[in-house]
This record gives sequence, C-alpha cells and structure tokens, in this order.
Amino acid sequence: MEKGSIYNKDRFLSNVATKLGRQRRTEPVIKPTWNRQPQAEILKEATQSELVEVLKKQCEVIHTQVYEVSTSGLQEQITSILSEYDANSVITWNDKRFTEYKLEPFLFEELPSKGSEVHKWDTSKGNENIEIAERADVGITFSDMTLAESGTVVLFSNSDKGRSVSLLPKTYIAIIPKSTIVPRMTQATTYLSNKVKSGELVPSCVNFITGPSNSADIELNLVVGVHGPVKAAYIIVDDK
Repeated sequence: MEKGSIYNKDRFLSNVATKLGRQRRTEPVIKPTWNRQPQAEILKEATQSELVEVLKKQCEVIHTQVYEVSTSGLQEQITSILSEYDANSVITWNDKRFTEYKLEPFLFEELPSKGSEVHKWDTSKGNENIEIAERADVGITFSDMTLAESGTVVLFSNSDKGRSVSLLPKTYIAIIPKSTIVPRMTQATTYLSNKVKSGELVPSCVNFITGPSNSADIELNLVVGVHGPVKAAYIIVDDK
C-alpha cells in the first residue's frame, strides 16, 4: 500500500494562521509528560478471563448477545445464531482468519448448498458489495481488537474488509478471539499511536462498534436499531 499525497498543505496552513492573526508555526509540538495517567491503570492487572467477564457484563447493558466457544465449536455457534435470526443471506470480509478458524467450507460451500446466499467481499465488484450488504440478513467479521470496559469491537478496514459488512445488514456477528480483548479505549489508541510513531501505515478507517445501532436523540428514549444492525452477537473464541 502506498502512502497518499498531500496537496496545498503549506498554503492551507498559512491561510489558517493568517485568519488567526499570527505567524504560521513551524516548530514541532512537544507532547507534555503527564504526572498521572489514571486511564492506563483501569483493569491493568486483569487476566484475559477476567476481561471476558467484564465484556460479558457490559454486553447485557448494550443489548448484545454474547457466547463463549472453543475453536472447534465456532461453526456450530454460528449455525445456531443464523437459525435463530432466520438468516438466508450472509456477507463476510475477505479475511484469511475464516480459513484459519476452519470456517471457509462451512460458509462458502455448505451454506450455499443449502440455499443460503453467501457473499465474500470482493474488491473487483466495487459498489456491488455495498448493495449486497444492504440486502444481507447477517454480516460477519472478526474483531481486530476488543474493548472489555465498553463492550466495543474495533475493526481495521482495508480493501478486503469493507465497512458495509458490519454496518448495513440487519444483524451483525463479531467473532472475537479471546486474545484480542484489552481493557479499554486507552489500549486501542495507544496501539494506533505507536504505529504512527514508527512510520507504519494505519488502517484507512477504524470502526468502534458497541453492539447494535441505537439512539436516544428523541426525548432521551433509547431506540435500538435506528441506523444500522438491529441485533448484534459477539462470539468469544478461546484461541489459545
């Protein structure tokens, strides 16, 4: 992946400085060193199993079903959820983890043979992927990082991992490898910040998804399923 180009940067920044009534600053900003960083202490000593319990408790708050399975039980659990939701169409990322977790034959051979429509994100199809996601009953992705405190799955998008898979279907299933679970947002932002500092490319988009879509904008009444998946399920997989 190539880095993008920035055009008219100097002119834009000079214009901003002029509007602020000062000279443009060219010296680097020195990040302060804080004497206290309480955000890094929360759940700092928690084990992975303890983080799982925190995550499960939070899922009760965010209207999200959560399951714990072994790698060998993952296929059966997905089958159960698809049956519960009466799902006849599925869309997934083009993600090598589906192969690593032995889900390829089940999703892309067995389900279609039984009459279900299953689509794997295909960059050659362009916007057709989005149209398929809009029609899909269920979208399935892996979680790249999972925040126990808030019950949030973090998805790192790229050309094979379209955002629409988790945002447009009626139901969203996140497969969460147990090893991806971290205490909170602090660890996710630190991870991304360190990648930037080391000169690595970061994902084109990072989605933080906390259960099904919901809104309390109207008279502070919580409504679930307003502008995205109506239901969400997390499957925690013991990947050790």
